[in-house]
Amino acid sequence: MFGRRRFVRTAGVAMIAAPSIARAQKFPSDRVTIVVPFPAGAATDISARVYAERLTALWNQAVVVDNRGGGNGIPAAESVARAKPDGLTIFATSAMTQAVNPAIYDKLPYDPIESFAPITRMGTSPFVLLVDRNSPINTAAELTALLKSAPGKHNYGAGALPARVASELYKMAAGVDAVYVGYKSNPQAIPDVQNGLLTFMMIDTVNAKVAIDRGALKGLFVTDSERYAAVPDMPTAIEAGLPDVQLTTWTGFYAPKGTPDEIVQAIYRDIGKVAAMPEVLVRLANIGGVPKLLAPDEFGAFTRSEKERWGRIIQRANIKVE
Repeated sequence: MFGRRRFVRTAGVAMIAAPSIARAQKFPSDRVTIVVPFPAGAATDISARVYAERLTALWNQAVVVDNRGGGNGIPAAESVARAKPDGLTIFATSAMTQAVNPAIYDKLPYDPIESFAPITRMGTSPFVLLVDRNSPINTAAELTALLKSAPGKHNYGAGALPARVASELYKMAAGVDAVYVGYKSNPQAIPDVQNGLLTFMMIDTVNAKVAIDRGALKGLFVTDSERYAAVPDMPTAIEAGLPDVQLTTWTGFYAPKGTPDEIVQAIYRDIGKVAAMPEVLVRLANIGGVPKLLAPDEFGAFTRSEKERWGRIIQRANIKVE
């Protein structure tokens, strides 16, 4: 959340740039569109809609979510990169478009760093390794033993590249072989885990919690060094005997490059107000999301470091676009 230091720093800048504040206070002057590069129901979409609802009331302007799923988020990212830099188009995205795609594609129609003005991170989330609720497998060790007994004979699914990268990280750490099956979104893979087409999947905690709560799947561990509040009974990768399977995805807001800094700061400030609302905290907690905001400059540095981190894993796993 916001610390005292960040508010003081922002306030100091605002006091110096009085003319800029006057302009920022008029924002937004029209409808704001939040572009999400995933179908409705994906984790990023769910979180973006929580913010959109409250920003609509705060700004007294309609804030709509535009789902542009498909193409691993490339069409959505390109559309925002080419949008008018007036703050009326915001990109609510994840590590997929900003950190994973650059390591997988030789050429992209956008640059994750140069094409966007970072606003703030929404939050972070480990992945959960999941199997069917009725599966006899109850631990990561049991799953690993099963996969080792029949190399290449079992399938795993992913509907987003970060989930695939997390699955490949597990495969490398456990020394197992399983065949990747692609889906348009992570939730679409869940029925195939239930019907046995897929032996396992790894998914963000938001969608994992939904699947667990409705009794569809069960989790074996989270890809973090600490237990996650949304699924407190789930062991960590370390507790599951896989200390190298630690990977956290994240979501955040960006504007097109060239968006005036006073508008970026205004959006950041108001997102912070929404994130601090008790009812928003409850709603996000219920779906497994916890706000972990960063100031625009901090989020920019974070994006650059994540691009390098995910790139190293992808290179090791030799993940290619199919």
